[in-house]
Amino acid sequence: MASFRAALTQLAALSVSGVRNNYDLDELPHSLHSAQMPCLLVMPIELKAERLFRERKDSLQTVAFSGGAKSIYYTVTHLLLAAPAESGLGIRSHLPGLVDLMDSYTAALAADITMGDQLLAPARVSVEPGIFPYGEREFYGCAFRHTWLLEI
Repeated sequence: MASFRAALTQLAALSVSGVRNNYDLDELPHSLHSAQMPCLLVMPIELKAERLFRERKDSLQTVAFSGGAKSIYYTVTHLLLAAPAESGLGIRSHLPGLVDLMDSYTAALAADITMGDQLLAPARVSVEPGIFPYGEREFYGCAFRHTWLLEI
C-alpha cells in the first residue's frame, strides 16, 4: 500500500529537462525569483479561492469498498512556473520556452506514469497553460492536474 505522501515525494522527484528546481511540500518557497525559474511546485491544494481548472471536481473521491481493493482518488496540481509575468517582452517572449518545457514534462511523465509504482493505475493528467499567482507575483507557466488512484 502506497501513501499519498510517498506519491507526492515521487512527483517532486520527477526529472524534467530544462527545469532548474523541483519543490516538494517541505521545500515550497515563500516567494520565487527569476534565478529559481523554471521550477515545479507540488501543490496538493487549490491556490487561493479560485480553481485552476474550469471543471469542478472534488479533490478527494472515494471508490466503493466492495470486494476489491480499497482505494481513493486524489487530485494534485504540479505547477510549472517558467518566468515572472512582468519579465521579458511579455507572453510572446516566453511561449516557445513554455511549450518546450511542457513537452519535456510530458516526456518525463511518460517514463514514470505510476510515480514509481505508487499508483494503482497510471496518472490521468489535464494540462492548463496560463498565468498563475504564487506569493506576491504572477508567473507564466502550466498547471498539470494529476488524478491518482491509490490503495488505502
